Amino acid sequence: MAYSTIIKPNTQMNPVLYTGNGGTQSITGVNFQPDFTWIKDRDSTAVHYLFNAVSGATKFTNSDQTYAEQTNTQSLKSFDTDGFTLGTMTGANNNTNNFASWNWKAGGSPSSNTDGTITSSVSANTTSGFSVATYTGNGTGSATVGHGLGVAPAFVIIKNISSVDAWIVFPTGATRLVLNSTAGDYGNNGITKGANTITLPSGVDNAWNTNGQNYVMYTFAEKKGFSKFGSYVGNGNADGTFIYTGFSPAYFVIKRTDTTENWYCTDIKRNPINPVDNELLLLNSDTATITTSYPVDFLSNGFKIRGNNNITNASSGTYIYMAFAENPLVANTSGGIPTTAR
Repeated sequence: MAYSTIIKPNTQMNPVLYTGNGGTQSITGVNFQPDFTWIKDRDSTAVHYLFNAVSGATKFTNSDQTYAEQTNTQSLKSFDTDGFTLGTMTGANNNTNNFASWNWKAGGSPSSNTDGTITSSVSANTTSGFSVATYTGNGTGSATVGHGLGVAPAFVIIKNISSVDAWIVFPTGATRLVLNSTAGDYGNNGITKGANTITLPSGVDNAWNTNGQNYVMYTFAEKKGFSKFGSYVGNGNADGTFIYTGFSPAYFVIKRTDTTENWYCTDIKRNPINPVDNELLLLNSDTATITTSYPVDFLSNGFKIRGNNNITNASSGTYIYMAFAENPLVANTSGGIPTTAR
């Protein structure tokens, strides 16, 4: 049996809910100092806000928009030892509104990485397989960029932060998707994922490598008992597909790839009881919480689709997913106690 070396997944990735107060407030309970924090207002039509420690606090991008990176000193003001501090910006701290935050631990302060033909600035967590990097494009096809993980990543997200352009996603199970779009798999301009670098597409594009433009890159490698990335085929049945992850999920994303569909996202904090169908957020949309039933069961060793809807389980539909653990199926390399189903 495969054991997880990450005994407490919530010390590496953790969803945290909070209520805005319209002023300055510190959000705690993250269990670590985050290097990547993703925030969405659950009550209002409002864009997603993505902050990372390599770009620095107060700087953000929006997963549902093509905007360049922006700065607001009243947004996320600092990354703290057990969370983050917010200012008065309503998008992240609107008074009395409920918010979801998804937090990842990278490697703290970034360092220069010269593994690729393009030098990158990288904050990497080799334990959990997650890194944040920024780089400046050189306008050369098939350029390489170091990610700092030491193993080939399974899921890569790139955004031009200098100008308006799309979010490009290179997942396991598809060639190229766009995070701010419902579009399916483009089927071309993929990347090569190596242990030390990713090789950008041979075609030069403003979305990933225009000379002089700046980019952010989020890179995820699979770790037993903590993270899983893959694909599945829907069966169009209420007794849907089971996806084995090797852990009880805390957070996952699903995206249909053979046709247009939204990016589905849910987590254990907003949906603590099976079936997970009480609250859904769309990563490509500024919509508030969606309560239409798209039922999924979080199990001790994965998740099972319970609906026959197009967003998660169309007959013969193809889907990619990314998932992070609440509890590993078995913790400790020496053989821990298996987690139980909810």
